[in-house]
Amino acid sequence: MFALIRPALCYNYKAIPNGRNDRRSRGFAQYSGKPTRYFPEHLQFIQTEKPGTPPPSKSLVFGHTFTNHMLTIPWSSLEGWGTPKIEPYGPLSLEPSSTVLHYAQTIFEGMKAYRDEHGKVTLFRPDMNMKRMNTSAARVSLPTFDSDALLQLIKKLIHIERDWIPREPGHSLYIRPTMIGTQKFIGIAPPSEALLFVICSPVGPYYPDGFKPIALYATTEYIRAAPGGTGAYKLGANYAPAVMPQKQAAKMGYTQNLWLHGPEHYLTEVGTMNMFVVLKKGDAIELVTPPLDGMILPGVTRDSLLSLARDHVAGTYKLPKLPENLIVSERPITMKEVQEAEASGNLVELFGSGTAAIISPVNRIGYLGKDIHIPTGEDGMGPISRPIWTELVGRQMGTIPSDWSVPVTA
Repeated sequence: MFALIRPALCYNYKAIPNGRNDRRSRGFAQYSGKPTRYFPEHLQFIQTEKPGTPPPSKSLVFGHTFTNHMLTIPWSSLEGWGTPKIEPYGPLSLEPSSTVLHYAQTIFEGMKAYRDEHGKVTLFRPDMNMKRMNTSAARVSLPTFDSDALLQLIKKLIHIERDWIPREPGHSLYIRPTMIGTQKFIGIAPPSEALLFVICSPVGPYYPDGFKPIALYATTEYIRAAPGGTGAYKLGANYAPAVMPQKQAAKMGYTQNLWLHGPEHYLTEVGTMNMFVVLKKGDAIELVTPPLDGMILPGVTRDSLLSLARDHVAGTYKLPKLPENLIVSERPITMKEVQEAEASGNLVELFGSGTAAIISPVNRIGYLGKDIHIPTGEDGMGPISRPIWTELVGRQMGTIPSDWSVPVTA
């Protein structure tokens, strides 16, 4: 079935009942303060009349190229979730009084779709992104949603845009689910209207010419998060305040900020990534990352890295070339401890982890007027990050079978 509803074709994946009073016809449930379900079988596909073509993969710049279509799902407090649509990528229509423009009522996620050498398309642990997005929505009083239903819709969008997934190794399709408050209202309150949308962007490897360790500035002038705040949530409001400190770090010759907290200068995150430190502890090697204390974003890559390291230690899944004498710790760590480890020769490596880079090695930290130098291997990585990175990339690209790899089908 199809019908012209604007200068494009609208394909219904399933016939939608008629009638203004039929709530099922609009694909939503009455909002009750709990997650409400929109029905993937009611998805409307509005095909673009002006399709673009994917650019050469070698020309891709992260976050600058977008596919032909996007997914949109409106919400209101009176009617709940509306009909989901996959429609041509293009501008959103917002009132200048929309709450997102005044009070930063916006959340987002970052995930990737991969294509293996046989053309199979997969997502990497997308259930964790859906869970985190719901948690972020609740934190800023945006509507929560049915994670399984949204994931089904995202898969349909990826399937439609599958030709935009680059075939070269290390490339992927970046998926950006976003939710914004759209109520026409100047006032601080939960919005009565919202829009959930998903856009896609083909991207190349974060390090196209091989790993390049970065230099960090351990900033004592600014903080990223504080206890009881919003550091553990993926909110738009968490990112804009970090741009100015990052610019200042760049002027001093550093790539990113190392965010500290408290008078003890506890390490928290690296730029927009989670952070890991590797230390010698007698005859053992300790992999340290700050605990999820409300200031740290619960990253999918962070969780995957910790799971692989712990399975290796437990003997349930051994990683080639990862040391046997490994200790995995989620604990606070201060700059003083890092300084002392460098001075004693016990600082093995330090790196960030996240969806974009997977692992980002660090070779230098500027702190209180001096540089702390961190060992890196010939390829830029270290003895802990290298084997874990190899396993993670293998699972993401499909060369290593894993339950974390979720197929995308029609």
